[in-house]
Amino acid sequence: MPDGPLSLPARLCLLAWAPARPPGTGTAQLSGPVRAGALTELARHGLLVDEDGIATPVDLDSRTGDAVLDGLLDLVRESCPHRWRTWVTLRSRVTLDAVREQLVAQGYLRAEKKRVLGVFPSVEYALERVAAAEALREETRRTLRGPRPVAQVSERDAAVATLAASAELVPAEDAGAHERRVRELAERAVASAPGLAEIVGEIRTALAATATALP
Repeated sequence: MPDGPLSLPARLCLLAWAPARPPGTGTAQLSGPVRAGALTELARHGLLVDEDGIATPVDLDSRTGDAVLDGLLDLVRESCPHRWRTWVTLRSRVTLDAVREQLVAQGYLRAEKKRVLGVFPSVEYALERVAAAEALREETRRTLRGPRPVAQVSERDAAVATLAASAELVPAEDAGAHERRVRELAERAVASAPGLAEIVGEIRTALAATATALP
C-alpha cells in the first residue's frame, strides 16, 4: 500500500495507471474514475448530498482542506444543478489535472514538460513510484478476491474496490468471478451512512457505462 493517506480519487488515479502505457495517453480512462472517486469522497463526508437525484453542496462555505475535493466542491457550487451520473464525466478533466498535480507533489507521478509540434506547451505524466502503484493494485485485487471477510475491510478500501471494478480498472476475472463479493463490498462502502447507497450506485452505473463506451 502507498505511504501516507491517499484520497479516493488519488487511489483510483494510481490504479488506472498502467506502467506500460505511453505517457500522455489514456486521459479518458483516467478522468471518469478519478471524478467518481472525488464525488464519492465528498458524499461520504456529507459535503455533497442528494436532493431529488441532484448532487447538491450542503452550504457555500464548507472546505475539506484537500485541493482536489475543494476544487470539485467549488465547481458544483458554481454550475447549474446536475445529477450524479452527469458529474462523473462533466468537466472531469479539471479534477484529473488537480489529482495529477497532487500526486506529482507527493512523488507518485513525474511531470515532464513538452511542446506539441515544437510550439504548443504540454505536460506529460509518468508513473514515478511504480512499486507503490503495484502494491495498491495488488491490495485492491485481494480485496475483490478475498478471503478476508467483507466486514473487516475498511469502508474506504471497499469503495476503492467497487469503483475500480465498475470502471474496469482491475482484471475482468477479479470483478466478474466475484460479483457477489463486489455487491457485498458496495454495501460495506456505505455502511456508516446508508443514504449513500443510491448515490454510489448511480456513480457506479455511470462509471460502467463510460468504461463500456471507451475503445
